[in-house]
Amino acid sequence: MTSSEFYQLAPELVLLLAAAAIIIVDLASAHRRVRLYSVLGGGAAILSALLVVPLVHNAHGEGFRDMMVSDALSVFLIPLFASATLLTIIFSERVREVVTGRFAEYVVLLLIMTVGLTIVASATNLLVLYLSMELIGLTAYGLTAFDPHRARSVEGGLKYAIFGAVASGIMLFGMSLLYGMTGELSYDALGEALGGMSAGAPTSALQFIAVLFVLAGFTYKIAAVPFHAWCPDAYEGAPTPFAAMMSVAPKAAGFAALVRFFFTVFSDPGAGGQFVAIDVVPWQAVLGVISVATMTFGNLAAITQQNLKRLLAYSSIAHAGYMLMGVVALSRDGVSAVMAYLVVYLIMNMGAFFVVMVVAERTHTEDISAFSGLGKRLPLVSACFAVFLLSLTGIPPFAGFVTKFFLFAAVLQRQGNWYVVLAIIGVLNSVVSLYYYARVLRAIYLTEPVEPVAEIAVPQFRTAVLALLAVLTVGLGVYWNPLVEVAARVSEFL
Repeated sequence: MTSSEFYQLAPELVLLLAAAAIIIVDLASAHRRVRLYSVLGGGAAILSALLVVPLVHNAHGEGFRDMMVSDALSVFLIPLFASATLLTIIFSERVREVVTGRFAEYVVLLLIMTVGLTIVASATNLLVLYLSMELIGLTAYGLTAFDPHRARSVEGGLKYAIFGAVASGIMLFGMSLLYGMTGELSYDALGEALGGMSAGAPTSALQFIAVLFVLAGFTYKIAAVPFHAWCPDAYEGAPTPFAAMMSVAPKAAGFAALVRFFFTVFSDPGAGGQFVAIDVVPWQAVLGVISVATMTFGNLAAITQQNLKRLLAYSSIAHAGYMLMGVVALSRDGVSAVMAYLVVYLIMNMGAFFVVMVVAERTHTEDISAFSGLGKRLPLVSACFAVFLLSLTGIPPFAGFVTKFFLFAAVLQRQGNWYVVLAIIGVLNSVVSLYYYARVLRAIYLTEPVEPVAEIAVPQFRTAVLALLAVLTVGLGVYWNPLVEVAARVSEFL
């Protein structure tokens, strides 16, 4: 391993060393040291994010025989993964279903999962991609079913594992077909080999099947139709802080892998920052259909939900459909819009999950009815929740509106009837989402509790973190230039 390769792996090594330290301390101690484990895990997450800062202006190094790369995309996403991990650890400290179990194992699994996330963002080889996605999956299954005494937790983890096994098997078969056709595993070599093939019927059909099977793994990871059914049960059963992380971080890794794979292997640079898809596989059309089906199903299914974690799960499915629009646009602007959306989505969606958690801890239910009259009992937390929900809807002046606007703009720039229809469907789905988010706001501010409820006390530190996330949601909606400029640089890897 060269010195440049060693530094390229520095964030992953820090996370693994912290995980090993937690295991050693836990084995050597007779008591659960929750605060120490939180400090070690959170500190490792912060340090891993800081280690990529020197690479911001010089992130073009390939390593490990071109199986991984340190570029603008990976440098952008590693701090995002670290932030998600840090927030999850912070909000997990006082969660009964986590702390009463084995908190050391919980933090260790989070750190190992983060290692898998960072490798997915850097992978340029099918084998490395598959192994890192499996690392994410295996740790996520355990974290989802972390509380063996809750039937919902075990059921959610089991369904997640079954869907994951099926999707991984299909994806691996697709990868084996691509390897059999080309003899290559590297993205660049795959692109050259497939681009040079003839477009004869047998070859094209086999390529289409191979790509479709590989796409199954990506759609599973981002919870897109048709590999979405695990999502509501897994989110409902998982500890709420981890459900918040699961709704954002694996989705971001899945989009990073999707963008890197399809832009490198199945498209060529065109004029004006737009790309041209290689003709042998109509993957743009396939992704467009999946985008429409995902956002429409997610929003319609969310309308009838009473459990807020399930509602946010279906909302998460819908947002995956929105982000797929940026990939379908097949342009630098589309990729930049997806990356900006991921940052804002982390802030507003994790904030929404954390509000659900702090209320459910006191009311022992996650139903919308538990939020009746919350605006009077917890005015600051309720205001933060309102900001998150309105931003998820895409209403100005919140950050969710800005990122959706850039997504739709990137799609319309392609100048075609299909893209216009896609954008219109996206707008209509945003209108639908307003209905079920408004149901929650109605319960908070316009509905009185049916029965007397106990006062809800939220620790000041948690309230401060929620307020910070809400301020960021508003701030990025008013002053979005820094985020847009950073996201625009991500497309440099193309």
